[in-house]
Amino acid sequence: MSITPQAIEKRLYDLSKELDTAHADLVNAENEYHVKTASYEINMAKTRIKYAQADMKMTVSQREDQALLENAEAHMALAIAEANVKANRANVSRLKTQVDITRSISSSIKATLEL
Repeated sequence: MSITPQAIEKRLYDLSKELDTAHADLVNAENEYHVKTASYEINMAKTRIKYAQADMKMTVSQREDQALLENAEAHMALAIAEANVKANRANVSRLKTQVDITRSISSSIKATLEL
């Protein structure tokens, strides 16, 4: 691919579309993360209360461990949702960097054409 003003314009347009999609994906990932966080925290609280009211003598640490074991699936879902948010943020950042690089190339080409 040759580097022409038209090619750069097309690349910036394509990156703009990709950035829009990446941003929407990030918003969705963040929403999912917050829903999973709330659900996990509520389930953990319910489990801790359940063991606090039981006749068993457990330390706070043991209750926390038991609650985590009972909510392991929700914990894993939350970890995956968090990783998804981080990956989407990295993708948005990558695209912004590509836009900056493309703009720099465009400026360089414009300066060369003006000579």
